[in-house]
Amino acid sequence: MGERTLRRLLIIEASAVVQQAARRGAPAHSWLTQILSRKPRMLVVVAVANKMARTIWALLAKGETYRSPTVTDSS
Repeated sequence: MGERTLRRLLIIEASAVVQQAARRGAPAHSWLTQILSRKPRMLVVVAVANKMARTIWALLAKGETYRSPTVTDSS
């Protein structure tokens, strides 16, 4: 549930992320690629929005700044 406007903005941003991943492709073994191959697109959008909301909440609760995940080379 939560605040309606914030929830709407998270869904809009998550749908943009999923759309870009579908068009340009996400890294081969990423979480997003795996879930897109198994689940309907709108369910993935909601899952991405949920993941974003949890990340935002954790950053605010801990008073930290966002650090982009690093890509590791597994070769």
